Amino acid sequence: MVVTSISEARTGPRLLVLAALTFLVGAPVAFAGFPEASQLPSQTSLPDPLVMLDGHRVASKEEWLAKRRPELKALFQYYMYGQMPPAPAKIETTVARVDPNYFGGKATKKEVAIAFGPAATPEIYLLLVVPNHREGPAPVFLGINFCGNHTVVNDPGVALPSSWMPKNCPGCKDNRATDVGRGSQINVWSIEDVIDRGYAVATFYSGDVAPDHPDFTDGIIPHYYKPGQSKPGPHDWATVAAWAWGLHRAVDYLITNKDIDKSKISVVGHSRLGKAAIVAAAFDERIALAIPHQAGCGGTAPSRGKVGESVKRINTSFPHWFDAAFKEFNDQPDRLPFDQNGLVALVAPRPVLFTNAVDDTWANPEGQFEVLKGADPVYRFLEVEGLEADRMPEPGRLIDSRLGYHIRPGKHSMGKDDWKVFLDYADRQLGKPAVSK
Repeated sequence: MVVTSISEARTGPRLLVLAALTFLVGAPVAFAGFPEASQLPSQTSLPDPLVMLDGHRVASKEEWLAKRRPELKALFQYYMYGQMPPAPAKIETTVARVDPNYFGGKATKKEVAIAFGPAATPEIYLLLVVPNHREGPAPVFLGINFCGNHTVVNDPGVALPSSWMPKNCPGCKDNRATDVGRGSQINVWSIEDVIDRGYAVATFYSGDVAPDHPDFTDGIIPHYYKPGQSKPGPHDWATVAAWAWGLHRAVDYLITNKDIDKSKISVVGHSRLGKAAIVAAAFDERIALAIPHQAGCGGTAPSRGKVGESVKRINTSFPHWFDAAFKEFNDQPDRLPFDQNGLVALVAPRPVLFTNAVDDTWANPEGQFEVLKGADPVYRFLEVEGLEADRMPEPGRLIDSRLGYHIRPGKHSMGKDDWKVFLDYADRQLGKPAVSK
C-alpha cells in the first residue's frame, strides 16, 4: 500500500509518499550467468519472446510472469539500458504554483517539484494541467519534453529550468533556458486540445533527470554512484533508462493526486524520449498505455534492422543513451538475445501504439511494424487482442487494436495531427473521458 502524510511548507502543500510495489517499478534483478556478447548465438530474425535464454519455451501464463518476464527485464538491463535502481523509499512533492483558471477557465495548472533519492539529487519539476469540466478524475498523458516546461505553454509564470540545455532549443543561451523560448513548442504538446478531449497532461524537462550529453557529471545518475565511482559501469543505467526512471517518479506522484485517474496513465514521447516512454511502460505496470512516437533504433525499431539508424551508429552518435555492454553489439546486433519485440512484450497485455511518418525512414517505420508483429504472439498467449493487421496501413489510417500502428505523411516531428491520433487511440483503448458541459 501507499502511505501518505501531509505537512505545510513555505512553498505550498508538501506531500510525502512512501513508495510501494517496487516489484512493479524497477526492483533490482539478478544478472547471474549471462554470457558475454561473443558467446551468444547469432539470430538473424527477431528472437521469440516466449523462448527463455536457455532455449526452453514458456508453457503457461504463470511461467511467463514468474520466469520469462523477469528474465527479459534482466536481459534488457544487462545488455542494453543498464540496471535501474529500485524505487526510492519515499518521494517528497511540493506544489509551487497553482492557476485554477488556465485556458480561460477550462483547466487547472500546477507546477510540482518532486524530490527523491540521496541528498542533493536534482528535483523533477512536473507541469500538470487538468481539465476542470470533467466528471470524476481525469486520465492523463505523461511525457518528457525536450526544451523545458516553459516552451510547451505560453505562460510567463512557468518556471524556467536551471539545468543544462541543448543549444538548439528555442531561446537557449550558453546552454541555459531564457524567456525567449516561452511558448515556442505549444504545438508539439497541443495541451489545450488534449484538455478539450477530457485528458490531463503531465510533462517535465528531460534535463531535470539527465541532461542529453555524454558527460555523466550532472543530473540524477551521479547521485547513485558507488563510493569511488566517477562514471557508469558497463551494466549501470544510462540516459534512456534514467529518463524512464524519471517517468516512474512522476507516476509515484500522479497516483496520489485525486484529480487523476490512476488506472489511466498513458506515457507518450517523441524520438529519443519515445524510447524512454516504451522503456518506462515495460518496467512499470502502473502505466496503462504507451505511445512511443517515431522512437526508432533503441526504442521501437529492430536492432537487427537493415533500414535507418543502426546499433553502431546510435552508439557512436549518442554514447550516453545506452550502457557500455550494448556497444559490444555494434557489429553483431544479431547476437543480442532479444530485440525490441521483447520490450513490447514486457508491456503486455497493456496497449501500445507505434506512430510514424512516411519520410522518417531513419526511424524505420516498416521495421517497427515487424516489431509489433513479433510481439503479437505474447499478447495472444496471454489471451488478449494483439495486432489486428498483417500489413502496414495506408498513411492516415489508424490500426487501433491493442497493438496499434499509425503512419502519416511527413517527416520526423510531433504536433497537433499526431495528438489527434493519440487521443483517438486512448479513447478506443481506455474509454472516452466523460466531459461535463
